[in-house]
Order: sequence, then structure tokens, then C-alpha cells
Amino acid sequence: MKFFRKYHKWLGIVLTIFILLFALSGIVLNHRKFFANSNVNRNILPNEYSYKNWNNAAIKGTLRLSGDSILAYGNVGIWLTDTTFSLFSDFNQGFPKGIDHRKIYKLHTTANSELLAATLFGLYKYNFESNTWNKTTFQDESIMDIAQKQDTTLLLTRSHLYKTTNFTDYSKHTLPEPPNYNNKVSLFKTLWIIHSGEIFGQGGKLFTDLIGLVFIFLSLTGIIYFITPKLIKRKKKHNKSLTRIVKTNRFSLKWHNKLGWTLLLFLIITTITGMFLRPPLLIAIIQDEVNKIPFTKLDTDNAWFDKLRRVIYDENSQLYYFATIDGVFIGNNDLNNKLMPAPSQPPISVMGVNVFKKITPKSFLVGSFEGLFVWDSSTGIIYDYIERKPFIPSSNRGIPIGRHMVAGYTNDYTGGQLFFDYNIGATLLNGNTHVPNMPQVIQSQPMSLWNLALEVHTMRIFNSLIGMFYILLIPLSGLAILFILISGFIVWFNIHRKKRKK
Repeated sequence: MKFFRKYHKWLGIVLTIFILLFALSGIVLNHRKFFANSNVNRNILPNEYSYKNWNNAAIKGTLRLSGDSILAYGNVGIWLTDTTFSLFSDFNQGFPKGIDHRKIYKLHTTANSELLAATLFGLYKYNFESNTWNKTTFQDESIMDIAQKQDTTLLLTRSHLYKTTNFTDYSKHTLPEPPNYNNKVSLFKTLWIIHSGEIFGQGGKLFTDLIGLVFIFLSLTGIIYFITPKLIKRKKKHNKSLTRIVKTNRFSLKWHNKLGWTLLLFLIITTITGMFLRPPLLIAIIQDEVNKIPFTKLDTDNAWFDKLRRVIYDENSQLYYFATIDGVFIGNNDLNNKLMPAPSQPPISVMGVNVFKKITPKSFLVGSFEGLFVWDSSTGIIYDYIERKPFIPSSNRGIPIGRHMVAGYTNDYTGGQLFFDYNIGATLLNGNTHVPNMPQVIQSQPMSLWNLALEVHTMRIFNSLIGMFYILLIPLSGLAILFILISGFIVWFNIHRKKRKK
């Protein structure tokens, strides 16, 4: 009992700051739309979060409007420039306040020369008369990609394909399942939505918010119980009233114990699931699949729930190519047969595909946090486009990212092809010209509060202080929090049992 009392107290005090960071950031992460208008100045953040050399997915791609007019888009919104990337003007009029509303996944011109933007919060169409973006009536999930099939515009969300010809009526399509589909889901995805509470929809997320608030309450009441004896001693010394501080102490201890033991199971589940969502524990589960939990959000007939990322419709072969987190799959013209996995698979990060571009009748450029590759769909040959050599798969799997974390690509720059590494920024694939500097007006774009919460919740915010050792903060703090929870219950149970015997 002395052991559990001692380390429950001291670990609780030491871990308070981490528990508060986890809980507060988790609540923000659960409500992205609510916090979408809130920004954070990058100047107050560690240097790695500053924009320099087009890093941090500032640019994901470009679209040539006409002649020398180029639209560059990404996490900083949309900017009009030229092929030399020398002058930039704001092209974001019409988007709501908040940088999250300017998170652009894809720009696309339709068969009728209509300009579309796929954003985190919906589909926008550009009005060239008023020079503003107007939100369409599309009301589903975030749009990951836009493609064209004759006069039909294809909208790809994370789970469905939509078709429209007039941007008023949208037909929703659940894609056919792949061969040998086992109706299972990744263990990672299961733990993810259990951790957020999303497994039971909005009500589940609100309950997880409550658990976050309980973590905060337990931490603060624990601190109160720790410092109260010293305050009482000081007040006694000066002959001051102890009534208020004694009441506060009793209230804190009573509800610290009551909430702690009644919600212990949920507190433990939240802690354990969070530990497995980041490396190094993530590596142990990343390939595992489990049965879908009945009567939850995962219990769906859609084999592609939250798996779709990019789409290309090839007019010549009349085939669909879908880039998913499970690889590239091919569908026939009517999408009435099973989606077939491509005979050979380009490397694709579990965090999604950022570049998916057809460059010859049979080859595609595929980029993700695994790198940038040319994939020949007819021969199966995969070529590492950055390292300039054939790709050889490795049997040793570690952290699911490659040497080059490709966040974007463009071939509209006159100095040569550019790829955008998330950390390093713009790098020339060919040519020897200088990559243009980011204008100050773009460098000063803020970070969304949600993205800051994500950096805090994953502990990446400490990377600038302790380097790659930050990845150990989650498993170590998770183990410590589990000890705090279990030791606290043991102490309470023994005291409660002794009281009952009396």
C-alpha cells in the first residue's frame, strides 16, 4: 500500500502536464468543424512549424489555368502565380474564415471549363464574374479527389464515389468490394475510432470528451489534495480560518475517488488505445485485421469505408484507377464488377496518397510519405523517381514512412519538376535552377488550432526539444498513466474495504 500510495502520488504530479495536454488536445481533435475558424500564429511555435521552402504541405499541387497563369494549392489555400513562381496573389476570396477552410485537396477544371476546389469541408465552384469561391450543394464528407469522365464530374470522398453533371444532383456510389473480401477492418482503424469515441457516432465522441474532462478533473484534484496539507499548516501558523480549504479538500478527495473508480474502465481503454495509435507500438498492429464490432460505425457493408484517397478515369482503356490505403485497385467502366487489385503495387503510405497522376498511357506517378514512384500498370515495373533507380521492396517494416515524405508535386514550374517533401519542402527532380523562395505573405499563413492540437496529442510538438525520442513519450506516459489509474484504484479499494469492515 505504501508503494502504491507513494508512486500514485508522485507519478500523478509528474504526469499532470502530459495528461492535461492529452485531454485538452483530444477534445479539440474530436470537433474539427467547431474549431475550424480558430488559427494559431506560427511565430509562437517551434521553428519546424514555420513555413520555409514550401514545406509542411504548403503546396500539394498546381493547376494551369491558361498560358502563364498557374494556381498553386495546398494547406495555405490557393494562390495565383506564373510558371516561374515569382509572383503570387491571393485566390481565396469566398472561403470562410480560418485556415482549415482553405485546406485544398484538389483543383479541377471540368469539361465545361468550370473551376472546382475539393476542400476539407466541401466542394466549391469558382465564379469568374465575381472572382469568388461559392460553396456547392454537395453535403457529404471531405472530398479527397476530383476527376472527369466525359461530361460527368467524379467526386471521391474517403468512402464513396459521387457523380454529377450539374452540381445540383449527385448520385452516390458504394464501390464494389475486392476479391476475397473478408468483411474485416484494420485493428488500427478500430482502435482509432474507439479512442476518439467515433465508434458510436457523435454521442460516442461527446462521451470521450467527458472522459477527457475527467482526466483533467482527476489531475487537478490530485494536485489540490497534494498541496492542501501545506496550505493548512501555513494557515494554522497564522491563525486563519480553515473551513474553506478543508471543504475544498474533502470535495476534491470525494469526487477524485468516486469518478476515478466508476469510470476506471473507460479511462484505461482510452489510455491503451491511444498508446497503440503511434509508433513504436503502432508497428506491432499496423498489418492486423479484426472483425467489425457490431452496431457501431464500423459495422457497414461498404468494403471501402474510410479507405479511398485518389481516382483516375482512363478514357482510353475505360477503366477506373482508385488509390486506397490498401493499394491501387482497378474498376471497369460501369463499376459493376469487383474492384481488382493492380497486379503490382506501388509503395503507398498508410497515411494516404498525395500524388496520383497519369503520365503516359500506361504509367502513373504515385507519391505518398513512402516516396515518389513511376508505376507501369502494364509491366508492373516500379521506378523510384527521386532516387532514380528501380524500386526494390524491403521485407523489414519499421515506421510506415519512407526517406522522402512526398506531400505534393508539380510539373508546371519552368525550372523543372518539383516534389514537395513535408519536412524539407520543394526539391527539384531535374534541372539546376534555384527553387523560388516563399513570399512573406504565404509564409505568414497561420496553423489551424486543430492541427496544433494534433501535434500536441501525438507529442510531435516535443520533436524540437528531444528529437526522435519524442516517439517514446506516448508509450512511456501511457504506461505511467495506466499505473496511476490502477494504483489509485488499489489504494481506494483497500481503504473502502477497511471502512466497510468497521
